[in-house]
Amino acid sequence: MTIYFFDETEQPYGCFSNFSPHGFELDGLWWPTSEHYFQAQKFVGTQHLEEIRLAKTPADAAKMGRERSRPLRKDWEEIKEDVMERGLLCKFQTHKDIGEILLSTGDELIVENAPQDYYWGCGKDGSGKNRLGEILMKVRTLLHNL
Repeated sequence: MTIYFFDETEQPYGCFSNFSPHGFELDGLWWPTSEHYFQAQKFVGTQHLEEIRLAKTPADAAKMGRERSRPLRKDWEEIKEDVMERGLLCKFQTHKDIGEILLSTGDELIVENAPQDYYWGCGKDGSGKNRLGEILMKVRTLLHNL
């Protein structure tokens, strides 16, 4: 059975969303959500990182991280999936309850059912890359092997 998720309020898999309210400490800073962490990493070494980390909501952090008026780090395309994995691993290690939910999915396929996102999600027609789902499955394996 394929496991679909999208909205952070959906039970029981809303915790797979980067907007879920599961903060964690990484790189000596507290991140309110994995979305805050991911978006801020686009601007390491600038004041934009802290502005995004302190954004009121994950939606605000996402909007700020997508503003092309901010100086995107040159290696972003090469490292963005590693950044996502690092943040998600920390999130699921920090919160044992949601780590257990992720582990409870066994070997099931996990799909971000994001109709507008053909990179991180499956897209409207299912042809997307589902990279967020793929990374969650990798994190699941890492947690299982700890």
